[in-house]
Amino acid sequence: MFTTDQDFKISELLSSNCKVVIVVHRNPDGDALGSSLGLQKYLRNAFQINAEVIVPDPFPDFLDWMPGSETIIIGNKQKEETNLAFQQADLIFCLDFNHPARTDQLEESIINSKAYKVMIDHHREPDNFCDAMLSDISASSTCELVLRWILHKKGESYVDKDAASCLYTGMMTDTGSFRFQAATATTYHYAGVLIEKGVQHWLIHEAISNQNSFYKLKLWGLALHEKLVYMPEFRTAFIALSEQDLKQYNYKEGDLEGLVNYALSIKGVLVAALFSERGGKIRISFRSIGEFPVNELSRDNFEGGGHLNAAGGVSYLGLPETIEKFKSILPSYNQLSQQ
Repeated sequence: MFTTDQDFKISELLSSNCKVVIVVHRNPDGDALGSSLGLQKYLRNAFQINAEVIVPDPFPDFLDWMPGSETIIIGNKQKEETNLAFQQADLIFCLDFNHPARTDQLEESIINSKAYKVMIDHHREPDNFCDAMLSDISASSTCELVLRWILHKKGESYVDKDAASCLYTGMMTDTGSFRFQAATATTYHYAGVLIEKGVQHWLIHEAISNQNSFYKLKLWGLALHEKLVYMPEFRTAFIALSEQDLKQYNYKEGDLEGLVNYALSIKGVLVAALFSERGGKIRISFRSIGEFPVNELSRDNFEGGGHLNAAGGVSYLGLPETIEKFKSILPSYNQLSQQ
């Protein structure tokens, strides 16, 4: 939890009806949007503050049902609104990222802002760029940490159904519908608190998991039938999709969400990767089982990071060159992959 002085400072600012900005990482997912929109709604209910939620780039269509999503400012499309919000901010909540570089073009605005900065995050190795930090890698999600803080402040009565639905979404998506190791007894307890607020969890699952487009399924068919590579000697599998592959099936942001898990689901596989070529760079998603540290692999080789079993990275090499680099790295992790 925050220190007593930090908590007092945050409460003092909120009580003064200050200007608040909530910012998340690039390629915002369910936890990023859920924590930001849930916090936005709580601040409105508890302090009558209309916080601005800013994301660096567009979020997937399957999250646009979330209460408050229509108010989100898209940083790379609404530049004037973004700049003005940061200039006027007295308090900035940095949610679901551990380093300002993860916000791409918003990094400079965050660093240069004179606002009081608050980090709430569950990723490893947080950077020291905020004035106050609630960082816990054992938490299932940033949504869990936001709810923990609200409950600590005796603010449960200000969490309405809309706020609860947003927070539940992040907890659900970051735990793979509560099936990942990160879902602890505490996570289930907090999920129960949110369900008591009226969350219709079956509808949230339906909105996120069962709204596939025809072209998305065709793209996944291509990925699994033609682009899936299995390397049993390293207990590794990966999928690589070119920009042309994505264009062929009318790719939309979010269409690849969860695809890497199918590579990981192969019996015996401990490490999986998804390489997708977009906008002149290769975006990479890593997943693993057990103690294989894909966060270290990504950090040391692909300018990324994340969790022990789920991480992301980027490469500015071509797609074939990136794949060859990945293959060349695997022997150094051979001992781990044989466990």
